[in-house]
Amino acid sequence: MTAGFAPAQSALWAVIGDAAVRLAGAGVPSPRHDAEELAAHCLGLRRARLQAAPFFSAEQFATFSAMVARRELREPLQHILGTAPFRHLELAVGPGVFIPRPETEVLVDAVLAAATQGALVVDLCAGSGAIALSIAHERPDTVVHAVERDEAAFAWLARNAAAAGGTVSVHLADAADALAALDGAVDVVASNPPYLPDGLSLEPEVAAFDPAVALWGGTDGLDMVRVVSAAAARLLRPGGFLAIEHDDTHGVEAPALLAATDHWTDIADHNDFTGRPRFVTARRAG
Repeated sequence: MTAGFAPAQSALWAVIGDAAVRLAGAGVPSPRHDAEELAAHCLGLRRARLQAAPFFSAEQFATFSAMVARRELREPLQHILGTAPFRHLELAVGPGVFIPRPETEVLVDAVLAAATQGALVVDLCAGSGAIALSIAHERPDTVVHAVERDEAAFAWLARNAAAAGGTVSVHLADAADALAALDGAVDVVASNPPYLPDGLSLEPEVAAFDPAVALWGGTDGLDMVRVVSAAAARLLRPGGFLAIEHDDTHGVEAPALLAATDHWTDIADHNDFTGRPRFVTARRAG
C-alpha cells in the first residue's frame, strides 16, 4: 500500500500509473498528466482533487479504460474530454475544429491591453472562438464579432458563443470580404489564421485530428496572413490595432509582410511564453 493513502486511493493511483506507462509507450508527450486528467474526468473531479478521490465505480473504470485506449491511439486529450481550456474558459471542441493552444493566450493579452473602453473587435479565422470569447469574457465592455468560413468549425464557434450567452456575434463568412458594413470602423482585429508551411511533419494529434483547413498556409505558410492583413486594413479605423499569430519561423517574415504595404505603422513582433516568435502587431496608418 502507498504510504499515507487509503486502500481505494492506492488502487486508484496504481491504475493511473499503469495508464501513464501505456501512454508513454505510445509516445504521448505528457503521459502522467493525461492519465490523471482522464481519471479526474471519469470521477467528475478536477485533477487537483485526485489525492482525496475514491476508486472508480465499475462504470467509471470501464469509461477510463476506453478513454486511455483512445489516447494511446494519439487522439487528442481535448477531443476525448470534449473541452479545451483557454485562459478563463472551457471551450467545447471536437472533430472539425482546431484545438486552441496556450501560446495564443499571449496574443489575447496584447489585444486586451490595446482595446479601449467600448472597443469594436473582430476575430478573423475564429475557429472555436478562443480569442473572441476570451476578449468578451475579460472585457465585457467591448463589442466582439467572430468570423469563420469553415462550416464544421463554425458549428463549434456557434456552440461556444451560445454557451457564453451570446456575448459574441458570430458570422459564417470568408475573412477576405467579411463584415463589409464595418469597414473603417473597427478598433481591433485579431487573428490566429492557418500558418503552417505546406509539408511540415506534424505530431499525430495534429496531423490526424486538427482540420487541414486550419493548419496549412501555403508554400511559405503566409497565405492567410496576407489575407488577414488585407482584410484588417479594410476594416480598421486609422490607428486601429492588429494582432496576427504566425508560425515560430516567421518572426522576421510576418513583420516584413506588413511593412511591405503602406497600411501599417508601429509594426512589432512578439514572443510567446516559450520565448519563440509567435505574433505580429501593428497600427493602421492614418
